[in-house]
Amino acid sequence: MDHDFSLIFTFVGGLTAALLFGLIARKLHLSPLVGYLLAGVVVGPYSPGFVADSHTVEQFAELGVILLMFGVGLHFHLKDLIAVQRVAVPGAVVQISVATVLGVMVGWLFGWSTISGLVFGMAISVASTVVLTRVLEDNQNLHTPGGHVALGWLVVEDLFTILLLVLIPAVMEARQSGAEDWSGILTELGWMFVKLSLLVALTLFAGKKIIPLVLRYVARTGARDLFTLA
Repeated sequence: MDHDFSLIFTFVGGLTAALLFGLIARKLHLSPLVGYLLAGVVVGPYSPGFVADSHTVEQFAELGVILLMFGVGLHFHLKDLIAVQRVAVPGAVVQISVATVLGVMVGWLFGWSTISGLVFGMAISVASTVVLTRVLEDNQNLHTPGGHVALGWLVVEDLFTILLLVLIPAVMEARQSGAEDWSGILTELGWMFVKLSLLVALTLFAGKKIIPLVLRYVARTGARDLFTLA
């Protein structure tokens, strides 16, 4: 029973805080996302007052990110990236490279190792696709040429992030073992590219062939709840 009350208070308290701070941010002519971030600080364990159940919050947060990324997919298509590739791809590569180098330099100032500086620089070199998409949408700039370039730029950064998620653990494991096992790192990268290619191919095939057939079949049942679930 105590667990059930904890779930209820976490859900209601989190949504209430998000509503209040989102309204305040909107009144200040800021994106509601600013208010949502402040609400997360308020209900978190590092500020006084109401503290949400961290495990429950993590579950809700994962679901929220999934829904937000789904929204990004609705606004962006592969042809949009191809249309702005001459600006988005080199721009993102240069921006990531400059930010990574600056991160290494900052790390050196604090006495960090080169690997630590690289990890720090690469971590700050990418932006949040979800956050910027929401900001562009709030300012009605999402479907402008500049909005398409910005979104394509972010998609390139997301692809770079996938590379980092595979590369960093492999590098750190090789470093802790005391040997620069580049063959193992290259193997991990190779498998990552193979799996990513298969995922993209499956997604494109399913998106064009299978999903429309399933939606049409469910739509013929006339049940709105089934169509929503589909």
